[in-house]
Amino acid sequence: MAMMRHSIPTFGLLAGAALLTAVPAAAKKPVAVGPAIQMSDGFRAATQAAEGAIKAGNAAAAQAAISGLMPVSDFEAYVAAGLRFELAVLKVDRQAQRVALNDMFKTSSVPKGDMPRLRYIAGYLSFVVGNYDDATAQLDYARTLGYDPIDATMLRADIALRRNKAKDARVFVREALARQRAAGQPIPAAWYDRAISMAYQAGDWAEVGALYRERLGHYDSAGEWRSALVNYLTAPGMDAQVQLDLYRLQAANGAMASERDYQVYAQLADKTGYSAETKAIIEAGRSAGKLTPTQAVTAQLMKSATPKAAKEIAALPAAVKKAAAAKDGSAAMTVGDTYFSLAQFAQAVGQYRLALSKGGIDADKVNARLGVALARSGDLAGAKVALAQVTSGNWANVAGFWSVWVDQQSRKTALTPVVVPPVG
Repeated sequence: MAMMRHSIPTFGLLAGAALLTAVPAAAKKPVAVGPAIQMSDGFRAATQAAEGAIKAGNAAAAQAAISGLMPVSDFEAYVAAGLRFELAVLKVDRQAQRVALNDMFKTSSVPKGDMPRLRYIAGYLSFVVGNYDDATAQLDYARTLGYDPIDATMLRADIALRRNKAKDARVFVREALARQRAAGQPIPAAWYDRAISMAYQAGDWAEVGALYRERLGHYDSAGEWRSALVNYLTAPGMDAQVQLDLYRLQAANGAMASERDYQVYAQLADKTGYSAETKAIIEAGRSAGKLTPTQAVTAQLMKSATPKAAKEIAALPAAVKKAAAAKDGSAAMTVGDTYFSLAQFAQAVGQYRLALSKGGIDADKVNARLGVALARSGDLAGAKVALAQVTSGNWANVAGFWSVWVDQQSRKTALTPVVVPPVG
């Protein structure tokens, strides 16, 4: 499993003397307060030469200047260690950075306000060089000093993973996501991916689905939808009807991107008895250039589905009458499913409502498809109500994914300007 990337700031020198503390790139440099700290003229000149070389990217010159430093006070030792850190950053030498920080900690000149963050940075560097015990100790130290950013929680997750403690790592990642949500801050896509990967490995498909749905609420391109649905479709125990509705959602998002997408969708539609939909999706795949008439599997499906589709449509009027007279809702549900497969969503809505009123059916499945049919027919508010009625099993996950789609359509509708025709 890939580790999270962490970044650390560099150090610098205030003009003439005082060492800058480690700060985020967007933060302002701290203003020195209190009595001025003196350095000998020779030491000051040498530090200025070293800093100038570092800023110019001249590692050799900086090394020479720093090697000649002879600190004679605690503060000068602190400044020299800070310059060694800057040089190590320039050379991308994490081990040397960690050693330089340790030298700084040996002095008493580290500003009290800087110590918490410096301990966190020390923890990160110890992690990078593979000293996980010290990394944890430094993070704990930083936390006792009041510095415990969310990044530190993700770093603890990385440490746990390096120690092959996947369960502990998952706890830290969950904590980081919860803290980010509580802070009202957007969760980086990489954090979602980490959490999803952990839930996947743990076989926690409920959390996999929930995390994907949350992620899609923020990152909702066609590619993101395809990735989420294709991965979620590998969950065990999903029957063909559930899989079909997730492929329908993939198509609704314009996320059908390959021959396999169209082929599997067509096979599922055929397997579940929707010949007209089988025919329609193969035609769509050919129109999109993803399928060809000579593609063996779908060519055979098309040959078989075409006459069946005609019979399917012709049988609908009689099926509607039978459903109306039936004692329970199973016949109406079947008719609703047929209308749904034909993309005749308004008619499907009527049959699903009839099925619910008669009872004797899988209410979760009917409410899920009722919600989707309402959404596809333009009733987004009604769709949300119906989908919210689905509370258990795989149909709850289907309803959850479609609810994300409904929310996205609602936002798009709200952003669409209303054009008022001119008067007169």
